Amino acid sequence: MAMAPSLRTTVLLLLFLLAASSQAEAAQAAEDGIRVLSAEKRIDLTGPIVKVFLTLKVQNAATGADASHVLIAFTPAEADHLAIVKATRAEGKRKKKAYIPLPVTPADAATAAPNGARLYSISLPSPLKPAETTTVEVFYVLTHSLEPFPAEITQSESQLVYYRDSAVILSPYHVQEQGTYVKTPSSRVESFTRADPTSRSGPDVKYGAYSNQLPYAYSPIILHYENNHAFAVVEELVRKVEISHWGNVQVTEHYKLKHGGAKHKGVFSRLEYQARQSISGASSFKNLLARLPPRVHSVYYRDEIGNISSSHLRSDSYKSELEIEPRYPLFGGWHCTFTIGYGMPLQDFLFESADGRRFANLTFGCPLLNTVVDNLTIKVVLPEGSKSPQAVVPFETEQHLETSYSYLDVVGRTTVVIKKKNVVGEHNVPFQVYYEFSPIFMLAEPLMLVTAVLLLFAACIVYLHTDLSIAKSQAS
Repeated sequence: MAMAPSLRTTVLLLLFLLAASSQAEAAQAAEDGIRVLSAEKRIDLTGPIVKVFLTLKVQNAATGADASHVLIAFTPAEADHLAIVKATRAEGKRKKKAYIPLPVTPADAATAAPNGARLYSISLPSPLKPAETTTVEVFYVLTHSLEPFPAEITQSESQLVYYRDSAVILSPYHVQEQGTYVKTPSSRVESFTRADPTSRSGPDVKYGAYSNQLPYAYSPIILHYENNHAFAVVEELVRKVEISHWGNVQVTEHYKLKHGGAKHKGVFSRLEYQARQSISGASSFKNLLARLPPRVHSVYYRDEIGNISSSHLRSDSYKSELEIEPRYPLFGGWHCTFTIGYGMPLQDFLFESADGRRFANLTFGCPLLNTVVDNLTIKVVLPEGSKSPQAVVPFETEQHLETSYSYLDVVGRTTVVIKKKNVVGEHNVPFQVYYEFSPIFMLAEPLMLVTAVLLLFAACIVYLHTDLSIAKSQAS
C-alpha cells in the first residue's frame, strides 16, 4: 500500500531531524560559541532568477573565544545552483551607516555538517569579542531553481512554477528569533505550504516568527505560483575581445540562447500571437536588452541567415543600450543563435600600471539583462609581441593561454582565455588583463607592408627589364 504524501513528508522530516540530532557534536563544533539572536530571510521570486537577502544578528558567547568568521549553510540542491554569494557588515547608525564587504569562501571540508549541507565562511574585518554582537547581511542568487509545472503548456496558457525552500533558516547555529518572507510576481499563487504561523497578503507570503530553532533545523515548503517572465538562458556565450594599439578594441559575441521555461506544445499561430500578444504567448519573449559600454561604434547584430534589422541602439557618453529582436518570438524549449559585434575606443579601456605594465580594464559577465549564462568564455586577444599576461578576476574562474592568428601576424597573438559557469548579472563587474609590451612591435606590421610593396616593386622592375622572347637561331 502506497504511503500518503503527507505521511511521507512527515517521515522524511523526522528522519532529517533525527540525523541532525545524531550529529549534535558536529553542530556544536561548527557553532564556535556563536548564536543568532535574530534572522530575517527575504526571497525574491519576481523574476526567473531567485534572489535571497539574509540578515543575521549574531552574538558571541560570553565565555567563548574571539570569533573571526561566521558560517552560513546551504542545502546540497542550493549549493549546486548557487551562482554568487556576497556578504556585508553594517557599521554606524542611520545616515552614517556604512556597509563593509566581507570575503565569503567555502568552509573547510573538514567542518562537519549533517545531511550534506554545504558551509560557507564569512570572514569578519575584526574578531568578534566575547558577548559582542554584530549584524551580517548576506545576498545570494540561485539559478535553475524554478521548476515549471505543468512542464508543457500551450500558446495561450500562463506559466506556473514550483519553488522549494525551508520555512526556517538552515543555520549551523542556534537561532532565537526568525522569519521568512517570500515575494511572488503576482497575486496568483496556486498553493503554498503552511507551516504555522503562516500568512499571505496578495503576492507576499510570510512564515514565522519562529523561536528557539536548533542548529540545522529544516522545515520544507513548496510554493506553486504564476511566473510569466522571460526565462532567457544563454547556453553558451563566447566573447572575443581584440585589442589593437592602433586605437580600437573590437568585441564579437556569439550567443546560443533558449527559453528555459515550460515547453511549448501544440501548434504556434502567429496570427493569434499578433492579435492577442498579452494573452496568447504571455510566457514568451521576443526582445532582449543588452547594456553595452559607452561610446560604442560599428555595432551589428546578425544570425546564421544574415543581418537582422529589428534592433535599436541608444548610445551616449554614459551608456549604450542595444534592444535586439530575434526573427521569431521564443516559447518554452525554443532556441536561437546570433552574433553581436561592436568597436570601442582604446583610450577608454587601456591603461598603464605603476610598474610599467599595460592593462585592459574590461567588464565580465553577459550584457543581456536578466539572463543566466550556463557557459561563458571570454577570449582577450592581446597585440602581437605581448608578454607575461595575467588576468585578475574578483572570483574563481578557469584560465589558460592560447595563440590566435590574424592578418599580417608572424608569431601569433597571445590570447587569455577565461571560462566560468553559471553566470548572472551580479558577475558584471570590472576585471583586468595585465601584460608587457614593447613599442617596437608596433613597427612590425608597417615594416611588413613596406617590405611587401618594395618586393613587389622590385619584381615588376625585373620583369619589365627581362627579355623572355625566344630568338630564332642563326644558320652557319
